[in-house]
Amino acid sequence: MNLPFDPLYIIAVAVACGALIQGTTGMGFALIVAPVMGLLAPESLPVSLLILMLPLNAAVAWRERSAIDFRGSSWITLGRFAGTFGGVWILLILPISQLNLLIGLSTIAACLATWMAPSFIPGRRALISTGVITGITETATGVGGPPLALVYQHSPVATLRGSVALCFLVGEVISLVVLAMGGHLNTEQVSPVLALCVPLALGVVASHWARHLINETRLRRFVLIFAFVSGALLLVQ
Repeated sequence: MNLPFDPLYIIAVAVACGALIQGTTGMGFALIVAPVMGLLAPESLPVSLLILMLPLNAAVAWRERSAIDFRGSSWITLGRFAGTFGGVWILLILPISQLNLLIGLSTIAACLATWMAPSFIPGRRALISTGVITGITETATGVGGPPLALVYQHSPVATLRGSVALCFLVGEVISLVVLAMGGHLNTEQVSPVLALCVPLALGVVASHWARHLINETRLRRFVLIFAFVSGALLLVQ
């Protein structure tokens, strides 16, 4: 895609908005940023996205530490470790064009699942299964939040934000270590992260006060609609 300006500017805006929305609602960063990166800088996925989410989720987990569901997070992390290797296998067999197709389909499916899922209380099996699915999709595409959001969507918002952030943080470290061991971590994917740290920090800081001002239900709907459209654009491309 030939653009008359540096696509990094658009990615930076997406990163700032994604950090603001995830810091406010507990989800949305990868749903917004992954499709935009897939369109403008597909070579940066999934490593750049995973690295950017480390400080984001560390900040949110620390802020909401008193509300975290540590028991549920432990079961999810167990499943996440197993699912990571499935994500690496997908990266080995798919070229970038087909990876974009996978990101688009995963994003749309995740949006529909998040929108339509009924209320339920997750047990150990559901938590482990969620970890496995998240490990596969986040390692391969950078998108792993919707399964976690489904599990915690009927919990207090602070519990959702903190627990999802903690699961992300541990899981992203696992994914990056496994990707590095498999030779999938290179400077081409790491270098854009430095330029995106400032918009990421702005989004995180803004989320500290925005979580008290923004209607979370409406914002979550906006995230899902935006992500659905972005995933559809990847499919069309």
